[in-house]
Amino acid sequence: MPDIDERRPIAVAMGDPAGVGPEVAARAWAARREHGLLPFVAIGDIAAIEAVWDGPVARVGDMEQVARAFDAALPVWHLEDSGPLTPGHPTAAGATCALHALETGIGLTRNGASDALVTGSVSKHALHGIGYTHPGQTEFIAERCGVTATNAVMMLAGPTLRVVPLTVHIPLAEVPERLTAELIAAKARIVARGLSRDFGIAAPRLAIAGLNPHAGENGQLGDEEIRIIAPAVAQLADEGIVIDGPLAADALFAPGIREQYDAILCGYHDQALAPFKALHFHDGVNLTLGLPIIRTSPDHGTAFDIAGTGRADPGPTIAAIAMAARMATARERSSAPAK
Repeated sequence: MPDIDERRPIAVAMGDPAGVGPEVAARAWAARREHGLLPFVAIGDIAAIEAVWDGPVARVGDMEQVARAFDAALPVWHLEDSGPLTPGHPTAAGATCALHALETGIGLTRNGASDALVTGSVSKHALHGIGYTHPGQTEFIAERCGVTATNAVMMLAGPTLRVVPLTVHIPLAEVPERLTAELIAAKARIVARGLSRDFGIAAPRLAIAGLNPHAGENGQLGDEEIRIIAPAVAQLADEGIVIDGPLAADALFAPGIREQYDAILCGYHDQALAPFKALHFHDGVNLTLGLPIIRTSPDHGTAFDIAGTGRADPGPTIAAIAMAARMATARERSSAPAK
């Protein structure tokens, strides 16, 4: 396994150039020594950084240049001018630049030039305006990596909690019909493999929250736990995966309980993200399991309302870069031949 000096730089796609992505990438570089960040390269329009930051910037065109420049300046892989740029005001040209940055980051990581990909936030509205048809960046990355979108599993990870929403951006009323035993089993397998491969956890311990209050009270408050969740848990246990549930969600995230598990699976978006953000609003990382590459992302949006004001918090981006590096190390160790 290569030592720290030989690690490949991390590719950071800056996202929409009118959002906070350029600023937080620059401020992450400024805090690189404080947080022990390994070399990374910001991908996008160099003018987007220069519009919000007056620190040193080095334009690069290959990863060897990134490693050489990183100590003295923020390496930027400049793609194209995104046209007249005003922080906080997205444009079609900016959306095109964000998409090209994403594609470049995927390519660098897939071909082994980069250890991992960190994706900045994009405007889905702006992307759809230029013909982008994917629901989000995850589905686009999965497609480019030859993975079906259903096999790309979103996890939110922080220092004390990891959660997986089994259904994501759908109306709450649709959750019971979308949540099937097959879906639960498939995603739990990916989570277990991901925890082993990307986090170095030899025997992951999973929990799954009940969908209804008090996990359904034996069917009195809903029967999804009996019909859907319990059969999936039994199947996974037969396969050797350690998983408890369905457990009452109101107590599952309490101190002394959540620490027993390496990841908690939840039925719907807010069941997972509400407790997670209460604990890790500033250091939570959005990552994707089930891909051939490592992908992390800061857990926030474009924040157009504060772009260019100097108020953007670089903490989530710093956390995403640091976690990507740790995951790359764990994955390399897991794939190394046994001695």
